[in-house]
Amino acid sequence: MLGPVALRIEHVGSTSVPGLAAKPVVDIQVSVADLSDEDRYVPPCEAAGLQFRLRDDEHRYFQPPPGQPRDVHLHVCQQRSSWERVHLLFRDYLRFSPDAREAYAAAKREAARVWGNDRAAYTEAKSDVILAILDQAEAWAAATGWGIRD
Repeated sequence: MLGPVALRIEHVGSTSVPGLAAKPVVDIQVSVADLSDEDRYVPPCEAAGLQFRLRDDEHRYFQPPPGQPRDVHLHVCQQRSSWERVHLLFRDYLRFSPDAREAYAAAKREAARVWGNDRAAYTEAKSDVILAILDQAEAWAAATGWGIRD
């Protein structure tokens, strides 16, 4: 779909962590050389049946259009950006740490119980746990030499 414009394609999100409860949605992160050069990646994503839904300073977000199964979310980010690093670090640390994985799973369950019909509130309800896990992940990364491999 994206050919050489995709410098890195990674499976991120809950479905990328074995043993972690997840909705049946696959999150894919694509890293590109120039996030602002939307002409290189927006048309191919749209041609693949994804709708451009969000543009912010750190990434672009695509999902299937209304009426289609929401089985994939595509996040496009700048290569070597904070967005790219944080999402890969979070995923890798959850894969490594059973305690972090369980803490995140518990936060997801509680957020779903309370905010299951409000996507924004569900996401916000997990924020403190995510930030705490990211602090642990940063310490783990420093101790182990974790980094994004080219």
